[in-house]
Amino acid sequence: MTLVYDCEQGFQFIASIERDYNGAIAWVFLPGETVKLPVVVSASGAKFSDGKITYWSSKGGALLEYNGKEYKQCKVNRKQSIWEDAKLRGVDFRAVGNEPGWTLEIRNSEQILFVTNYGQDRYVFPAPEPVSNTATHTTEYKTSADGKALTVTLKGKQCDDSMADDETYPTTVTIQFDGRHYMGCSTPLH
Repeated sequence: MTLVYDCEQGFQFIASIERDYNGAIAWVFLPGETVKLPVVVSASGAKFSDGKITYWSSKGGALLEYNGKEYKQCKVNRKQSIWEDAKLRGVDFRAVGNEPGWTLEIRNSEQILFVTNYGQDRYVFPAPEPVSNTATHTTEYKTSADGKALTVTLKGKQCDDSMADDETYPTTVTIQFDGRHYMGCSTPLH
């Protein structure tokens, strides 16, 4: 689970919680450094600390003690958390669309995951070598698996999310899958 937190005074940090053989740990991404924090006992929520830096999450918010400062009012930025989680899972490119809600992830140039029908249906395809056309500013992936064909076209053209007035992406995505046409927006994850 990866969470992006927006704190007071414009401070932002990312925390990724995972389990290892010793229990839970938190990777906390701070300006200029990444720290691994072990879990410590707390009265409520999940608390991680190395004695210098403390990350304590509870009920959708967090407290961070870092660099001699205490950030008490840190709130989860849900939208950014989804994109950061994908990036940390090794996703190179992520796209989203509506009606019905769908996501597409290209991972390590090896796999394409297409999730549609508001998360109900998941399809995994091998990622083929992309075919790029500099004249039209497009990149196309054509692949198939289990009797289903998928064509993904990425166009270097600004895309406005039809369900979020303020959300603009640098890439327009068109998908042809199982006789249906899907439109959406995307951005590369670096």
